[in-house]
Amino acid sequence: MISIKNVTVEGLPLLEIAPEAIFTENLPTVFFYHGWTNVKESSLVNGYELAKRGFRALLPEAHLHGERKSTEPTKGNTDFWDVIVHNLSEINTIKEYYVAQGLTDPERIGVSGLSMGGITTSAMLTQFPWIKAAGVLMGTPSPVDFSKWILKSPWTEGLDIDLTEEQIDQMTEPLKAISLDLQPEKIAGRPVYFWHGTNDELVPYSLTNEFIQTIQNKEYAKNIRFETTVNGTHKVPYAISVEMADFFAENLK
Repeated sequence: MISIKNVTVEGLPLLEIAPEAIFTENLPTVFFYHGWTNVKESSLVNGYELAKRGFRALLPEAHLHGERKSTEPTKGNTDFWDVIVHNLSEINTIKEYYVAQGLTDPERIGVSGLSMGGITTSAMLTQFPWIKAAGVLMGTPSPVDFSKWILKSPWTEGLDIDLTEEQIDQMTEPLKAISLDLQPEKIAGRPVYFWHGTNDELVPYSLTNEFIQTIQNKEYAKNIRFETTVNGTHKVPYAISVEMADFFAENLK
């Protein structure tokens, strides 16, 4: 049986999911981050599949979302990246709590997520060498190029945005520090599972595909796995959630 528990760690709400029989044991742990304007409960299927394989799955609630929704997140670029920055700044607090409680093995921690959560995961690979394996579902490792794409995409439909190239460059400059495409060597041989649908209308498949093509045959990318769903849209199929969980079972247990 799988148990699901609502937990708050220093004011940060999350769902904790693990097999009931070993819920209090020291387990390999995978963080899973939800998408933009969604909630932690929307990722339960991913947490459940991870827990079925013996992991402790931690599903944090993102800043401005779900229980933390003090205001409605805008469709603009600023709130989006602010949420991701919060994800990056908060993961250590949650990790250290679970390690200190003896519930998480610090040598077996993974991170995954979909859409904004997948973008979060790529960014985290540039910052945290303690991440042992990762899964990026319809996210992008290229936040600068993605931000420029957003300005001409359905994300900004109905908004009056008129920026010069210089203004756009200034706006995206801080994102370079968390851009995996600009520092792919930080993958450092770690197992990373990428999935993307070719017809994704909200996070372009082309950015992920170009990144994978660029790093092919590099030693630091020897444990990369890239799966594509032809005609797939911005929705993670259940079969991919299963495949993602299997990938962690193969590479983090």
